[in-house]
Amino acid sequence: MTGTFSWNLLADLREMWSLPFMLNAFRAGTIVAVPAALVGWFMVLRRQSFAGHTLAMVGFPGAAAAVWLGIGATVGYLAFGVLAALLFALLPAGRGGGDESSAVGTVQALALASGMLFVALYKGFLNGTSALLFGSFLGITSRQVVLLGVVAAVALTVLALVGRPLLFASVDGDVARAHGVPVRSLGGVFLVLLGVTAAEVGQITGALLVFALLVLPPATVQVLTTRPARGLAASVLLAVVTVWVALFAAYYSPYPLGFWLTTIAFGGFVLAYAGRAVVDRIGRLAVAP
Repeated sequence: MTGTFSWNLLADLREMWSLPFMLNAFRAGTIVAVPAALVGWFMVLRRQSFAGHTLAMVGFPGAAAAVWLGIGATVGYLAFGVLAALLFALLPAGRGGGDESSAVGTVQALALASGMLFVALYKGFLNGTSALLFGSFLGITSRQVVLLGVVAAVALTVLALVGRPLLFASVDGDVARAHGVPVRSLGGVFLVLLGVTAAEVGQITGALLVFALLVLPPATVQVLTTRPARGLAASVLLAVVTVWVALFAAYYSPYPLGFWLTTIAFGGFVLAYAGRAVVDRIGRLAVAP
């Protein structure tokens, strides 16, 4: 669906928000952007992006299986994300170590294959495969918004409770372990949070483009600042702005939401990286003899 852009931004916003499905899209997008930015910031810091990508992929067979069984895609996203996270927590890659695990990669391949199997089993679902993989702002219900809000509130509460020791363990796991921090348990809790967050974000971006919100805004911010409080706040702001601009652009253009989310987020990262490189270059020239 494409609206008629008039260059009167207030009028365009009023027109767009007069449609219930667009209001739900903005509400859902804002809700998922917050945990995506916060959990994604820790994920980038912990260098667990590959595990996060696989947890996002798991959402595809989860949603496909749920629709096939007639229980709703949201339940499938969340159930498969949590189960996969618990599995990863039992693997060496889930103990706060590296993320380049062959086991994680195997799960990712199995997830994509299983997703196509569930699509084939539910023949009427084939036309919705693109939305599951690449995202859509159509069809988001008020009930889905409420469920996303509840899940996000729970995830953020847990993150707030474990945030300080998790930061310690993420920066230096050996020193944190020596000070009595349960590094492995925290790694498991974080993976569950990551699975839940990826499942939420996937309902907006699709399983293949979760990183548009889960990685790019936090990675962009970490290029600019290493201070945790400032970085977390900036990640949230950047993620929310990215979602809002992408939804606006998707409504008033023929191009899909996933394209706009990824392009806007990637553009921000490139600008931040280039700006930081220029500042560093000027700083080196200033101190050179």
